[in-house]
Amino acid sequence: MSETDSVEIASRRLAHALDALDAAVERRREADRSEQALANQVHALGSDRARLAGELDQAAARSRKLETANREVAQRIDQAIEAIRSALEGGE
Repeated sequence: MSETDSVEIASRRLAHALDALDAAVERRREADRSEQALANQVHALGSDRARLAGELDQAAARSRKLETANREVAQRIDQAIEAIRSALEGGE
């Protein structure tokens, strides 16, 4: 094998190695982009979760207020019914 052949073989091996390195770098870039996209999705999900938790807390508080108001209304209706019964019984 001549020196020219050895240089040419080495040159081809270097070119293949550089191509493989370029491919590896591109795969790494793609993996980094995918990782960033995933991190963005996780952040968005975290934000949504926090917002939904806040909305749930507000809805639960409103529900408790409505339950309290409902009990008060029921008590007033019961008192009104009793007052009407007493008035009717007193009128007989």
